[in-house]
Amino acid sequence: MSFELDFGCVSQAGRKEGNEDFAALVEGQGRDHARGAVAALADGVSAGGNGREAAQTTVRTLLSDYFATPETWDTTVALDRILSAHNAWLAAMNRRRQPAVGLTTLTAIVLRGQSYTVAHVGDTRAYLLRNGRLQQLTADHVIAQRDLAHQLTRALGLDDHVVVDYSQGELQSGDLFLLASDGVHGSLPERELRSLMRQGLAPQALCEELVRTALRRGSSDNVTAMAVQVRGVLEATLQDESRRAQELPVLPLLKVGDAVDGLVVTALVADSGIHRIYQVRDPATQRLYALKTLNPQRAHDGEERATLAHEAWVARRMQSGSAAAHLACLNDWPAPASGAGSSFFYLLYDWHRGETLGQQLRRRQPFGVARTVGVLTQAVRVLGLLHRQGVVHRDIKPDNLHLGDDGVLRVLDLGVALSGREPEATRLLHAGTPSYMNPEQWPGYERSADGETGRLPDAGSDLFALGVTLYQLLSHGRLPYGEVVPYQIGRYHRDPVAPSRHNPEVPIWLDQIALKAVARHRAQRFETAEELLLALERGASRPLHAHAPQAPLMQRDATAIWKIALAVSVLVNLLLVYWVLFLPR
Repeated sequence: MSFELDFGCVSQAGRKEGNEDFAALVEGQGRDHARGAVAALADGVSAGGNGREAAQTTVRTLLSDYFATPETWDTTVALDRILSAHNAWLAAMNRRRQPAVGLTTLTAIVLRGQSYTVAHVGDTRAYLLRNGRLQQLTADHVIAQRDLAHQLTRALGLDDHVVVDYSQGELQSGDLFLLASDGVHGSLPERELRSLMRQGLAPQALCEELVRTALRRGSSDNVTAMAVQVRGVLEATLQDESRRAQELPVLPLLKVGDAVDGLVVTALVADSGIHRIYQVRDPATQRLYALKTLNPQRAHDGEERATLAHEAWVARRMQSGSAAAHLACLNDWPAPASGAGSSFFYLLYDWHRGETLGQQLRRRQPFGVARTVGVLTQAVRVLGLLHRQGVVHRDIKPDNLHLGDDGVLRVLDLGVALSGREPEATRLLHAGTPSYMNPEQWPGYERSADGETGRLPDAGSDLFALGVTLYQLLSHGRLPYGEVVPYQIGRYHRDPVAPSRHNPEVPIWLDQIALKAVARHRAQRFETAEELLLALERGASRPLHAHAPQAPLMQRDATAIWKIALAVSVLVNLLLVYWVLFLPR
């Protein structure tokens, strides 16, 4: 869904000579569209004399600098860095002149993805109207006594260090946010404010009515109201997924017949000790889903929660691209239109009938050459799509390649995928299935010609794992370098035997593709998924040139014989010198 906002703002001096309030909203454009929108309201403190300037510079600095912060920063981190720096500047300016002349309050809301973030200092306020219920999102920073109600305890520029209140929540279509200065909310009882916001007025008309009513009720301060109506939200961001992962509880152990948010458990599909996968059914439509959640014993493991949240984000990101048809589709449950959210932290994927290639191999179901080429062609296409999006799967193997009854091959399990935004613990994890990992991933394994070992997985790692899968399908389940069990280092001491030695039906051209895909040396393998796809599509019409076995030393270095002779000559001469000088005659 696209990000759609309706916006309105009214700011007047009221009964004062000057207006020291300042409000603005900026929505990201172009590349910044995914960063959402920022609305901010500042109320300058009039006692110092430069309240208007402090309010204006604060809002403008926040709105311009927010879009310049790194995209990887959490919204609260970005806001805190900006506001802390600006507060330090204001405080430094105020130290030069006493009393302080540049103080301001601030209330800002960032609407990004499917979340909102509120930053607040002072006595301006933020409200949220959702489904007819009004909620105040901020608390005034003022002394509680009635006669000192307008004496601020916090303001930007007051001290060298400012404590900003932050809060976050889920964003929904239909939400109505209101930012109001104390000249508005101080004159309107909450009951009347709620009544006005429930009338369904357009944001601009609502702001005009609020300001008009506040002035009619005798407000003696500047009056400013800003309303933002959310008509549509963006796709979930990684921050959205991470927030849900930390806030929602983990499902308890379920048995067949238990219900989760209206879905009924029909079977336990897998339990790895970290994750549990259930088959669940929607009673209304009889549609099946795969529900993935953490094992209850991992409920307090923040890293595992973050990893599963990253999987959800990658899966949603891939659904909007060409790879969607070849990846298990992630669903929202309950439907966003219902206004209800999930009660627990889990991922819900579409259920597809069929089997994984691993299940078929274990049943010793034969794979013909034509069928193998067709399956691998689909797999290499989806890997190419993932790699072009900057995603490395990191655990390609037959058990993660599902062939549906509809003939579509789907890549499963993005749990350890790398995207450049993955949690550090996920990135540092030596993940994957050992028998399918390329030699460069093994720490300290001296193997490749360029000497690179212990590398982070990359696109080449996925292609090597797919090459092992191809070899396995062609050779009736055999692995090119044998089975590597966990906690054991892979053995890559000699080139693998051609698949045709195990299966005479394999043609020479497919032998060469399989051997090139799993070559011991990185430089001899396919560099991209497109190169492997081209080789599969050309097939026997333009076969690859087989890599010759490593040549003898004399062929690799024509001067080797002379080097050896020189070494022998030097050794003989050293022995003769020793005999002449030291041995008795």
